[in-house]
Amino acid sequence: MKKQVMRQLFAFMVSMVTLVSGASAQSQKNVSQWPRGITYEIFVQSFADSNGDGIGDIKGMTGKLDYLKDLGVEAVWLMPINPSPSYHKYDVTDYYGIHPDYGTLADFKTFLQEAHKRNIKVVMDLVINHSSNKHPWFQEALKNPNSPYREYYVWTHKSDPQSQREGRPTGADSGNTTHWHKVEGSDYLYYGYFYDGMPDLNFDSPKLRDEIFKIGRFWLTEMGVDGFRLDAARHIFPDERPYDNHRWWEYFRSEMLKANKDAYLVGEVWAEANVVGPYLKGLPALFNFDMGYAISKAVNEEKAGDLVANHKKIIAFYQGINPQFIDATFLTNHDQNRIMSVVNADVNKAKMAAALLMTLPGSPYLYYGEEIGMMGKKPDELIREPFLWDNQAKDKSRTTWRKPQYSTEQAVAPVTTQVKEKNSILNHYKSFIRLRNQSKALTYGSVEPITIDQPSISAFVRTHENQSLLVLHNLSKETVTLTLPETATGYSKTYFKTKGAKASKGTVTLPAYSSLVLEK
Repeated sequence: MKKQVMRQLFAFMVSMVTLVSGASAQSQKNVSQWPRGITYEIFVQSFADSNGDGIGDIKGMTGKLDYLKDLGVEAVWLMPINPSPSYHKYDVTDYYGIHPDYGTLADFKTFLQEAHKRNIKVVMDLVINHSSNKHPWFQEALKNPNSPYREYYVWTHKSDPQSQREGRPTGADSGNTTHWHKVEGSDYLYYGYFYDGMPDLNFDSPKLRDEIFKIGRFWLTEMGVDGFRLDAARHIFPDERPYDNHRWWEYFRSEMLKANKDAYLVGEVWAEANVVGPYLKGLPALFNFDMGYAISKAVNEEKAGDLVANHKKIIAFYQGINPQFIDATFLTNHDQNRIMSVVNADVNKAKMAAALLMTLPGSPYLYYGEEIGMMGKKPDELIREPFLWDNQAKDKSRTTWRKPQYSTEQAVAPVTTQVKEKNSILNHYKSFIRLRNQSKALTYGSVEPITIDQPSISAFVRTHENQSLLVLHNLSKETVTLTLPETATGYSKTYFKTKGAKASKGTVTLPAYSSLVLEK
């Protein structure tokens, strides 16, 4: 019992170590409120196994909710949980079910209830651009051209010139150049943007649209999810019909808000800001791919560059379209090389990437394992490896569906080890998450870049209501001492710092890869 109390006391001291006495009373409690809070992306298959079959499941995930609560996240985004023939489950065969490897609808209801008890919202991946080619709708449509499900998909005859449109430019999220796929023993082809196992659904069909609304209402009202992450949102209609894509999401949102007035929708539109922008009327939250790339570039080059100025421009552009937009920021996700691998396993750079993400504007998403420094490079299976909870001999929750190549125990310390290490990347994440959650300026504030005559220093001001913070990050391996410019006058009270960072009478010292936040 005594050991347990000591461990709890140690964990508390670690959690408070960087929140200095200069912080205001307001900063001692959370002020963030989701969807402006932090969301944690989970690949259920790799996260936590409850029954020893080697595959992550819903019960395993339910058992880790206290970990997520302690981490400081306010929501989880679950990658697809519907039945599917693939390991990733982005090709659905039943939109109303749970994959049997993951559990049951009852298990999922319990998970939702337990998450909500902890004030953690639940967003599920809704994959409606396409279904699986194993879906009963498609199977029936294949067999019978007169099936009512025929209109759920997009068909053409080989003699139709439309079928020659193969090779048109693709988006960043598909390397596929062959969009029309032959039906064996037939003169017909069907459209599948990603590949032949994922036939696109036909949103020109009123029946299909009604079916999609029904699916959304089921999960929002009967099951109680808080919203959807919408896969491949740019490809509902072909690339040459962007206006129809924009309008569809406005239509979809209006229907979902009828089911739940607080329904949250975040869309995947993997493109430049000018392409992303028009989607904001229907999808008020969109992933900011540009910012993830920009942070990775800055930390790798150890130069702040135009990171903050460019982010401010994107925010202004989006606010001009939808003043209430939610900037879903992130470092990397399940389709990209993990941030720890992007920075070549340099833990200092990975920590700095996290510090930038948590102090710049946006509502951050964390990819599972990012907070413990998991690594991984494509192909996709290798960026979705098992999470490490404990040393292997003791780890009853670790999944074994895939042998890790990157996130091995030799390369990544498990949670139980990192919790005890003051300088671990896990405790670094917890400190910066806590910092953000307890600051109105960092959660909701505007951003203004500050020019510093040191290329390795990222400096900016975050302001909201009566709180104004000057944020300074040293992206380099060298200690930097500088005099604050006139634009930073008045920021003298230390609000937060990492080891060795300090300010005195307008002079600031920032050790290698350190951060300092000053309050006005």
